[in-house]
Amino acid sequence: MKTLPFFCRGKVVRGFGRGSKELGIPTANFPDSVVEHLPADISTGVYFGWASVGGGDVHKMVMSIGWNPFFKNTKKSMEAHLIHRFKEDFYGKVLNVLILGYIRPERSFNSLESLVAAIHSDIEEAKRRLDTHECRKLRDEFFIQTEHGLNGC
Repeated sequence: MKTLPFFCRGKVVRGFGRGSKELGIPTANFPDSVVEHLPADISTGVYFGWASVGGGDVHKMVMSIGWNPFFKNTKKSMEAHLIHRFKEDFYGKVLNVLILGYIRPERSFNSLESLVAAIHSDIEEAKRRLDTHECRKLRDEFFIQTEHGLNGC
């Protein structure tokens, strides 16, 4: 994907309410206006990168972009799971994300349990890849120096 790394930001909006409740994996959802402006070569699937809420600390994240076929969504969504425990929700706050790489295409699952297991596997893969020197360097350069220098919306 030629546009990676890709920077994006938007106010966190309420999603379908499944992340925390059904899956036990809270997600921060971007508004439709952000999803609609993604570059064409960022296909649906699962990605990894860095994220910060309201300009605060930078955390590892895994992101789903797509239709969530298990739930048969009729609307494309973009939702990030920040690999950090937050004390409270942050609806309405600005979420900044730096998407660095692709993990896998989106797919449907036979059960909720298999979906949750795949998400946990994605989280472990994201953590492993983000621990590399190259990814930490991109985090430091990007979030410390600028939030406007890369491809982005």
